[in-house]
Amino acid sequence: MARIADLLAAGRTVSFEFFPPKNDAEQALLVRTVRDLEPLAPSFVSVTYRGGRSSRRRTTELVTALLHLTALTPMAHLICTGHSRLELAEILVELRKAGIENLMALGGDPPSEPGAPPGELEHALELVQLARAIGGFSIGVAAHPAGHPRSASREEDRDRLAEKLEVADFAVTQFFFDLAEYLELVAALEARGIRKPVLPGIMPVTSPQSIPRMAAMGSPVPNWLAREIEAAETPEAARAAGIDGATALCAALLDAGAPGLHFYTLNRSTATREIHDRLGLASAGAGASAGPGTASGAGSGPSRATL
Repeated sequence: MARIADLLAAGRTVSFEFFPPKNDAEQALLVRTVRDLEPLAPSFVSVTYRGGRSSRRRTTELVTALLHLTALTPMAHLICTGHSRLELAEILVELRKAGIENLMALGGDPPSEPGAPPGELEHALELVQLARAIGGFSIGVAAHPAGHPRSASREEDRDRLAEKLEVADFAVTQFFFDLAEYLELVAALEARGIRKPVLPGIMPVTSPQSIPRMAAMGSPVPNWLAREIEAAETPEAARAAGIDGATALCAALLDAGAPGLHFYTLNRSTATREIHDRLGLASAGAGASAGPGTASGAGSGPSRATL
């Protein structure tokens, strides 16, 4: 299994993010998406973690299935929220026993259920340190180009991110739409002596209904793009405007020297594949630099019963 730190050291990466299915319909959708995207030979894929015992099981099962039943290199997400230090250690050991070497260490949102335990660890940095103590992981952390919503200031956000990256191997950003925000984030880290890779997160806006949701998630859609999408006369035209905007942002990021692209797929493949093809991204499975070309074959993909 490839370690993401090694892939990033070798060259530009392209990666996709999935979330564990909750039911049979979501399971079937995810299997179709994995089958559609696996031939693109992404450098790695990540699997989110919502918290709680059921999410723990779903994330572990999905990551393990991707590792053993596909040609993909998976990364497991893990959050501090809702777990004791001992529970987190048990999960990390379980992942290593399953052969998982890549971890995204996150603080997690405050628990929404009344009476749910907040968790023994308060910050993602503590989880990174715990994973380092257990050993064997290539570790990523989250970055927020606009600043974490719970940070008192942009400067404090950059300070905390720099502390995490002193211990972790790389960062992946929340999705964003402004190239300048990403460049400022990287420059702020460099000013603090941190030059580890920061992968930009990409989520295209494919409908007017997505615009308020993006803002609620902490990354408002720029006015110019929102106007184009909302002015579109058909759903197809609105989607095309969003894909155009995401493709232009990706191209600008790569031109600016971003170490790769990380696509939030929402367990769907069409927008990600379209942007990937329009950028002319070659197979990135071995950390190769992107460029015009055709992805190498990666097998026929998993059946519905295997994921």
